[in-house]
Amino acid sequence: MSTWDKAKKGILYFLLILLAVTCLIPFLLMMVNATRSGSEIVSSFTLIPSTHLKENWEAVFSYFNLFKGMFNSVLVAVPATLLCAYFSSLTAYALAMYKFKGNKVLFYTILVFMMIPGQLSLIGFYNLCTSLHLVNSYIPLIIPAIASPGTVFFLRQYVLSTLPPELIEAARIDGANEIYSFHKIVIPIMSPGIATMSIGCFIGNWNSYLLPMIILNKNEKFTLPVMMATLKASTDINANQGAIYLAVAISVIPIIIVFCFCSKYIIGSISAGSVKG
Repeated sequence: MSTWDKAKKGILYFLLILLAVTCLIPFLLMMVNATRSGSEIVSSFTLIPSTHLKENWEAVFSYFNLFKGMFNSVLVAVPATLLCAYFSSLTAYALAMYKFKGNKVLFYTILVFMMIPGQLSLIGFYNLCTSLHLVNSYIPLIIPAIASPGTVFFLRQYVLSTLPPELIEAARIDGANEIYSFHKIVIPIMSPGIATMSIGCFIGNWNSYLLPMIILNKNEKFTLPVMMATLKASTDINANQGAIYLAVAISVIPIIIVFCFCSKYIIGSISAGSVKG
């Protein structure tokens, strides 16, 4: 390797490190502000922790039970993510591998629904939940995750680029039925794509605020974002700045855990699944 190549490589690494540090600064600032009082946050900027962590903790729990909100969010985010990942991968596999009449029509319909904001159907969805007596229930927050046009679109393209049709045909010749082939061959190959979309799905459901705020009306069933909104909407917002940062910092922990768990699947070899299958 020449000196110029080494210099370019060094500059590239320096820029990547600088970018990583820049991305981490907001998280560091959030953690530092969680230890500061509201007056300190408003008056100055610093990355040095303060001594008001206990006061902020007490302020948070004076408004709501943070751990109860996290538990409620888990009850919504985990089932919704599992349903989204499984049924989206099943639908994507069918659209990619089966040539049937209306295949393209269904695919273009999915593209159209990707362009329609979900807020447009909010009133109709609420009326439907009211008619079905599902208000103040987690079911309307979980079941709609089965139909995720964006996830289906991404996984369909992923299947087309990574799954050889010959692999499925060989399994059929060996006597494997379609469901068995899907679970034993297709899912292992799709696991990097499924993991990638599952992270986004989990984060979306974990941070969801508008729909839970409308559907849920009992404090004990509020998800974490709705509970945190009660703190943000309190009368003395400046005094609760540190408490807000503390609640946000704690709420990010499950997202980081999910990302760390799924990241190994993202960077894993795409062809490993077909070899193991």
